[in-house]
Amino acid sequence: MALHGLTPAEVAFLTAPGDGLSERLTRRLAAILSARLQLPVRLEACVAPAPAAAPAHPAWHPDPALSALWLTRRLGGRRVAGAAPFVPGTCIRTLDAALAECWLDAPAQGTLPPVLAWRIAADSTEAGLVVQLPSSTDDMTRWAREVIRHG
Repeated sequence: MALHGLTPAEVAFLTAPGDGLSERLTRRLAAILSARLQLPVRLEACVAPAPAAAPAHPAWHPDPALSALWLTRRLGGRRVAGAAPFVPGTCIRTLDAALAECWLDAPAQGTLPPVLAWRIAADSTEAGLVVQLPSSTDDMTRWAREVIRHG
């Protein structure tokens, strides 16, 4: 039995660079937010300015629109109005768990990006999300293990 040659699309797929932290985390966050908010959520990576100094552990910065969406949907509401003046702790713990799991599944080699950012679209809400990352992969691994241990 003779084997057929690979198509150009198959060759491109097989030779594409490995799945990076940003891509894996984007997919994971979309799935988790869709489940927790009980509506389809789309995330698109975007650019955000790097912090002046790297934090000791990941620091999440959801915008007020995402905080309002989280509060409204988690409390059973359907229509999101306005912006929340604070970030719910449950939102940060959920984001921490997603990042820790992604990191421990396949830690990045070399240096971490200083910041990852996304534009979020859910229902009629547009929101933003940024996470600042530590510069050391060792610090990131220690933090991720701690989050999983206490989660």
